[in-house]
Amino acid sequence: MSQAYKTGLTILVVGSGGREHALAWKLAQSPRCARLFVAPGNAGTAAWNVDIRGDDFAGLADLARREGVDLTVVGPEGPLCQGIVDVFQEQGLKIFGPSRQAAQLEGSKVFAKDLMRQAGIPTAAYRVFDNKDEALAYLDQYGAPVVVKADGLAAGKGAIVALTYEEAVRAVEHIMGGGLGEAGKRVVIEECLVGQEVSFFCVCDGQTALPLLAAQDHKRLRDHDEGPNTGGMGAYGPPVFWNEDLEKTIMDSVANPTLEAMADAGAPFVGVLFIGLILTEAGPKVLEYNVRFGDPETQILMMLLASDLVEVLEACVEGALAGKSLCWHPGAALCVVMAAPGYPEKYGKGLPIVLPDLAPDEGMRAIYHAGTAWVQEAGLVSSGGRVLGVTARGESLKEAQRAAYDLVERIGFVSAHYRRDIGAKGFISRP
Repeated sequence: MSQAYKTGLTILVVGSGGREHALAWKLAQSPRCARLFVAPGNAGTAAWNVDIRGDDFAGLADLARREGVDLTVVGPEGPLCQGIVDVFQEQGLKIFGPSRQAAQLEGSKVFAKDLMRQAGIPTAAYRVFDNKDEALAYLDQYGAPVVVKADGLAAGKGAIVALTYEEAVRAVEHIMGGGLGEAGKRVVIEECLVGQEVSFFCVCDGQTALPLLAAQDHKRLRDHDEGPNTGGMGAYGPPVFWNEDLEKTIMDSVANPTLEAMADAGAPFVGVLFIGLILTEAGPKVLEYNVRFGDPETQILMMLLASDLVEVLEACVEGALAGKSLCWHPGAALCVVMAAPGYPEKYGKGLPIVLPDLAPDEGMRAIYHAGTAWVQEAGLVSSGGRVLGVTARGESLKEAQRAAYDLVERIGFVSAHYRRDIGAKGFISRP
């Protein structure tokens, strides 16, 4: 674990995906970062890795104490919803993220929907069911289209858009019939809204929300938004339709009321507030909350952020976000996810990958690792479904798109699957 020392902080990043590589990449650029650890990390973060799982809270806390970690940054939702922040805070360790109670915003769809209703935050009309027969009886009356959501965390597979009655019935049968385990004991059935979807991010200190940027994710596996849902096949930002007026509307109608409602509920929200929005004809409405950075949205956020990320996260933990502002690089950024063949269903592992060397003047490009590993006999290989996040920044969306796909073509990853239309909707999108 020996690393070169310099004046500054020791920082720990928890997680192993592309989001965590992007966060580590940005944190390491800060003059305030003296040492960096990533647990457990991937091949892209090998210089910083420690072999501790993200759900091993005792092991992570022991590492933080032993190495004098000044700030821990948690990437995935799982540890947050399981209470890693509470464990660290009980031991006097600084950590960026929401408490277990506050993480219910993502961990329980029912909690989130009820909070939105009580706070007057615009969202889809909904009903909650903990009995499958009652849910099916409701569908007999309501029909379709609807969205059926598991109450708990389901690794991105807990929300099913059912365009027909038959699809809705199958969704309820699957979720409440044990297909998603404990996450599916309760379901939310809500109206199916129509409009542009957008991801909007804020960092929060419990009282103040500081807006980051908006982005558009590409969830479907294939071009033209066809095929099954995935964890995300790419993203770009900021969307062409995003502007200061729309941001102010979201801050006033969603972000700030959410923080107020959480504080009133005795669970002040500290961390990343990820608001999944849909821009309907009746105005913006909330589809869901997440309580962490998105993946692959983080890859473009970190590429565009000009400010020191360490200072921002410190201010959140210390309750000192009021009056802070952020600087952003001009232009746009775009991320193309390269996935293993067969993803999101069955896919092989151990596929060889050959990466190009990025010259110093290619600072506006990055290859963020997700499902990668280093094997002594084989070198760099795939170890997951989403393998690489190839990301580029440009003065325009077109430049960012061209640069990202040029870099994709330089990567040796035989049979990799990736979409060829990431960002295309940005040239025609309107709310």
